[in-house]
Amino acid sequence: MYRRIYLLLPDEEHARKLVDELPDLGVPENRVHAITREGTTLKHLPAASESQRRDRGGWLERLLWNTNLAVFGLALLGLVAALYGGSTGWAAVMVAVMIGTFVAGLLFTYVPNVHLRDLQPALNHGEVLLMVDVPKGQVHEVEERARRHHPEAVVGGVGWTSNALGL
Repeated sequence: MYRRIYLLLPDEEHARKLVDELPDLGVPENRVHAITREGTTLKHLPAASESQRRDRGGWLERLLWNTNLAVFGLALLGLVAALYGGSTGWAAVMVAVMIGTFVAGLLFTYVPNVHLRDLQPALNHGEVLLMVDVPKGQVHEVEERARRHHPEAVVGGVGWTSNALGL
């Protein structure tokens, strides 16, 4: 699993300069994806795929989070029913499910979660968003390079991505 760094730049020219420096940090161009406002074509930047433009990662996170909440709620109802019916075995199973969903929810809160909807106002103003996918240990290095060499760049946050899921 990679981390996705969101970098906002004022225009395509500034974004291209940053993209040209990324191979020096070991980031190949196929790990860089660019988006700007609807209806605008970026000629000299690697385009984002349709699933990246639609932020399928955000959709997947919401789906998993809501499913986790639903399972917890159903287990709570099952616990009440088991206690009412006097079945300690089923009550123990429901408590175990509730603990499992609670732990999954805790782990979920530690996953970085910046998404395109958070950056939509900047995109609507015509800024260019570079999504740079790097291993977790390389995030700081790429962010520092962007800050030092490109003061016009704004680090919009870090999210996650996965090649296996096509995100």
